[in-house]
Amino acid sequence: MTNKVAIIASNGGLFDAYKVFNIATAAAATEKEVAIFFTFEGLNLIHKEGMHHLQVPVGGEGFIEGFSKANVPTIPELVDMAVELGVTFIACQMTMDVMGITADQLLDGISVGGAVTFLEFAKDAAPSLSF
Repeated sequence: MTNKVAIIASNGGLFDAYKVFNIATAAAATEKEVAIFFTFEGLNLIHKEGMHHLQVPVGGEGFIEGFSKANVPTIPELVDMAVELGVTFIACQMTMDVMGITADQLLDGISVGGAVTFLEFAKDAAPSLSF
């Protein structure tokens, strides 16, 4: 049985961020080795400025108050938790090149790599998830 969880973050909205970081932190807290591959709009989740302005889907505005009332951590807080728990963040080099994003625009300490980098980790991961 594997002790790895592989996550692809290819969408960049607020709900996507909660899905990604909730699963990642839960897995890491149960001593799983976790890696998240951020590609396309998913790079917003680890963008130093973008992560503070993630879009809420139309009709989902009521969730913002619900998150607050339920004391759900903010995305920056969840990111910090994931880092503290040892989750590996891999930013897609190709997507960064296409979108004109540089490593200094992203969180400090992340890895930058291609799909092969992520696939090497994910080859024996279970589950592998995509959001």
